[in-house]
Amino acid sequence: MPDPSTYRPAVGSIPESPGVYKFRDPGGRVIYVGKAKSLRQRLNSYFADIAGLHPRTRQMVTTAGSVEWTVVGTEVEALQLEYNWIKEFDPRFNVRYRDDKSYPSLAVTLNEEFPRLQVMRGPKRKGVRYFGPYAHAWAIRETLDTLTRVFPARTCSTGVFRRHGQIGRPCLLGYIGKCSAPCVGKVSAEEHRGIVEDFCDFMGGRTEQIIRRLEREMARAAEEMEYERAARLRDDLGALRRALEKQAVVLGDGTDADVVAFAQDELEAAVQVFHVRGGRVRGQRGWIIDKVEEVTTGQLVEQFLLQVYGGGAGDVSADAVPREVLVPELPSEHEVYADLLSELRGSRVSLRVPQRGDKRSLMETVERNAQEAFARHRVKRAGDLTARSLALSELQEALDLPDAPLRIECMDVSHVQGTNVVASMVVFEDGLAKKSDYRRFQVAQGTDDTAAMAEVVRRRFARHLKEEADRRDEQGIAAEEGRPRRFAYPPNLLVVDGGQPQVAAAARSLSELGVHDVAVCGLAKRMEEVWLPDDPDPVILPRTSEALYLLQRVRDEAHRFAITYHRQKRSAGMLVSLLDDVPGLGDTRRKALMKEFGSLKRLRAATVEDLVRVPGIGRRTAEAVLAAVAEPPSAEDDAPTGDDGSSTPQTTGAAS
Repeated sequence: MPDPSTYRPAVGSIPESPGVYKFRDPGGRVIYVGKAKSLRQRLNSYFADIAGLHPRTRQMVTTAGSVEWTVVGTEVEALQLEYNWIKEFDPRFNVRYRDDKSYPSLAVTLNEEFPRLQVMRGPKRKGVRYFGPYAHAWAIRETLDTLTRVFPARTCSTGVFRRHGQIGRPCLLGYIGKCSAPCVGKVSAEEHRGIVEDFCDFMGGRTEQIIRRLEREMARAAEEMEYERAARLRDDLGALRRALEKQAVVLGDGTDADVVAFAQDELEAAVQVFHVRGGRVRGQRGWIIDKVEEVTTGQLVEQFLLQVYGGGAGDVSADAVPREVLVPELPSEHEVYADLLSELRGSRVSLRVPQRGDKRSLMETVERNAQEAFARHRVKRAGDLTARSLALSELQEALDLPDAPLRIECMDVSHVQGTNVVASMVVFEDGLAKKSDYRRFQVAQGTDDTAAMAEVVRRRFARHLKEEADRRDEQGIAAEEGRPRRFAYPPNLLVVDGGQPQVAAAARSLSELGVHDVAVCGLAKRMEEVWLPDDPDPVILPRTSEALYLLQRVRDEAHRFAITYHRQKRSAGMLVSLLDDVPGLGDTRRKALMKEFGSLKRLRAATVEDLVRVPGIGRRTAEAVLAAVAEPPSAEDDAPTGDDGSSTPQTTGAAS
């Protein structure tokens, strides 16, 4: 592993100017590209005490073998050069954008003599104007079918166009009026380009001007008694209005904006963009980002602006950059990014966070779309057999296990300041949750995370050892016949939610029981580090690794299961304490109420008639029960508050 001190530039050799830098590995491959206002200040931060660096940054500088930089004149130039280098070298430690699916666009090939309207996917090409992207290709074809009666532009392929030009006869679209048939000379190249430009104006948002022009032409034709032409223009107007009705009006002020939102976890993020032109949603697009380092939402916005809108006029047309870009959080150098977008567009671009009104409501809609796209991606990834197999093999290699961990159990502890301590155990087999093997524990002796974890691990594996002994004993098997052995199968890997203390407690319990064939690790939330027993340093898994993704899913499921059980216990305990003081309510009636309603919230929402239907509960007793569980009006004012003034108790522990 390279030592950063071996390739650190000489003191004073790094300029203080703005610029872009590249880290290369010993083989010469570029592994990270970054920009800085001051190259000296930024690069010196990478060569500070290595122990104080973020784990991902530490991994990058210890992977690199050299660093180089290029000085530029302005920060906008630095942004453009950074984009070009990221695009050229695809560095492994930079945030990477990839489409969550292939979105089709409506493309107009303005670089041809006779421009063509067509559905197009993939990277954008010079000389082609794009509208969209759309969620489905059929939506583009439906739009074209409606609009080509008004704008009869060419939609055929180059081969078809040439063939009909050779035979001197137009295709079916030319006969029915949905193509002006430039292939056979019915219109000149200039006339056909004028039709295409009108189409582009309509799709670009200049709808009112075109509709008013057609209305004037229709009125003039009627005055001149050209009724057939007036009827045709009337039908064209109807087609245009039908096309407009299919596009949702979201903003009434003719807004020209892109609305961007994110949904994310520690490893990945989903990005959704709504393209609003003329106050209407003209297109939608999404990406999935691999977060190869820890980044804030503002930094994700930076990467979005840089990688989506591009680094130069040659990569993106001015039409692709809207007048406004609405984002959930401004980047730290938002003025520089606004200047870059303004330079690409050729006019001023506003970069801001919507605070209220229609734009804020639209931002919330885009956020919901991002969350749904992220949830779909996680489900798809979890169900991918190849990804699960890769995750298990990566875990085996990273943790130095003798076999792939086909059965993984994870334990989590939840409590409120040492009270109502509970724990959960979830099971994953072949990378999928096996909910029939989930278990819950009430912790009697553990007053903190480590003690509770030690107790739960001890109880789970003591039961396993007992059932293993019963399996070897024929009389034991006969006695247990017909009953499921809940802990009969030991895991290949035991995961605990927490860091080194929790891992040490779990390993200690296993050692005391004489269990030596179960591997143990812990996943710490803060840095997503993997801890092993008796190892002072954590294992750092790559942010994009399937192994880390699997461990996260297992840990999050254990956390969810523990929190759910803890809330049930707290609610049931509070309900019992409130019902203790109701006169004439004994254990039998109290248990009947708990069985019927289950929680304090449901009991408070019940009426006297609901309670009377419970066996043994009369009207007077029902009224006394409702009076006992009623929430006092001043409960919120009298509740103890924390340091931040909140009256909600803070959940602590490994599962909080």
